[in-house]
Amino acid sequence: MNEHTTDTSKWALAIHRVTETSVEVWVGALFPTLVMPLNARVRLKAPDGSVRTSKIAKSDWKRPFSSTKQRFFALVKFRRLKPNTHYRVEFHRHVEPLNNIRPAEWQNLRSGQFDTLPVRIPTENQTPFTIGIGSCFYDHRDGGQAASAYQALYERGPDNYRPDITFLTGDQVYLDIGFDSLSTDANEIRQRVGDDYARHWQALGGILNRGGTWMLPDDHEYWNDYPFFDSLIPQLLALKLKNVRNTWKRAAADAVKNVQRCPSVETFSIGKDLAICLADLRSSRSARGFLPEAEFQKIVRWACSLQSPGILIAPQPLIVEKNKTERNLLSFQNQYKRLIEALAHSGHDIVLLTGDVHFGRIATCRLGNNGARLIEVISSPLSNLTYLNGIATAKPKHKPTRFPDASTRPDDWRAAPVTYSNKFEVTTKKGWLFSAYPKTRTREHFMTVGFQRRTGGGIRLTAQAWRVRERAGPRNIPKKDFARAFQTTLK
Repeated sequence: MNEHTTDTSKWALAIHRVTETSVEVWVGALFPTLVMPLNARVRLKAPDGSVRTSKIAKSDWKRPFSSTKQRFFALVKFRRLKPNTHYRVEFHRHVEPLNNIRPAEWQNLRSGQFDTLPVRIPTENQTPFTIGIGSCFYDHRDGGQAASAYQALYERGPDNYRPDITFLTGDQVYLDIGFDSLSTDANEIRQRVGDDYARHWQALGGILNRGGTWMLPDDHEYWNDYPFFDSLIPQLLALKLKNVRNTWKRAAADAVKNVQRCPSVETFSIGKDLAICLADLRSSRSARGFLPEAEFQKIVRWACSLQSPGILIAPQPLIVEKNKTERNLLSFQNQYKRLIEALAHSGHDIVLLTGDVHFGRIATCRLGNNGARLIEVISSPLSNLTYLNGIATAKPKHKPTRFPDASTRPDDWRAAPVTYSNKFEVTTKKGWLFSAYPKTRTREHFMTVGFQRRTGGGIRLTAQAWRVRERAGPRNIPKKDFARAFQTTLK
């Protein structure tokens, strides 16, 4: 049977997770007009030319949103892969013959590629293991630029900056933008959530299908300052109605569970060189804290048992001041204090990869009394909000000047100065009052953070920011925002 590629960008393929020996591939359609295939398949192509096929029958499809009959997905897993190896995947549907006009064939609906994790962090004379990081994506004026920039760096960029895996740290969608949020009709609410994901996943496709991708939600996967609904933002007033709030919450939670596929806490490691923890500090918030105690203890155990530098991925920064208008992590003082105590316990450096705040910045400070440091890497936004919502912008901040805040500082800690440098802050661009971007804003960007084992010990970290909407050089890859990359050695 013939295979051919068609213009089917409304179909979705996301490579959700990779390990040293496995991968999870999410395929489906979030646009309600597409029809569930009777027969489909995902093919995995290895570098030696061998092909493995996983068939998808109609009974294998699942609905991402409860109480709706449109949209569908399937999750395909491949095991027994080789570590540190590049694979390609293709998502096909079977098309039946049409009289004597067209034979039966397979259509290639979407394709992707990824590398399995290495068994160790590479050495200094090898290509680094690189993480891509981004957050805050609004599709209105993006036009595919974020995904095409990421794709260009992935496919044509220098080897020492090419992302192996990706962490999207929140606000991949903005469900609470627009006055259609005032609807009180349950079906309209569910369909609006589904439509927002369909558009945003279409625009982000070039990121989601290149390298294993983990996605954390932040508040706009639900609504501004979720789960609280005391905001006076006009388009959120319908949340005061319990039935609206519950319908909206269920639809948003379905998407986080079935589309983004984010657990509360997830940990893995790269050999004995680097320990990684992803924490959804948004979905289960309450007045008591940002996580239920049982889930919070998973982070504490991970941090206290570190035998190497740790990478924490969270939807909001730790180096923050108190915020009187919206809750940040510092708003939950009990768990915040216990979290930073746990992170400092081992004496190993902690790298926090995060977003949310609509500026890009790298800041460092001492963490506790055991010799650890906190290196906080903020990457936000991938794509700015526009028009009236475009007032939600920010410039890089040099506050707080000391860490942690006095209200959460453990008794035996000394307040540590925070080091900021404008060399490692993403630049801004002037806005115009009657334009799509009315205020000065941080340039749209993502970052890459690379890791190598140093001969003399420790892990070298190299970070760079990449401008989404500017290209450079003969390979037309995104332009670097930092004049020189940020570098430090982790212990």
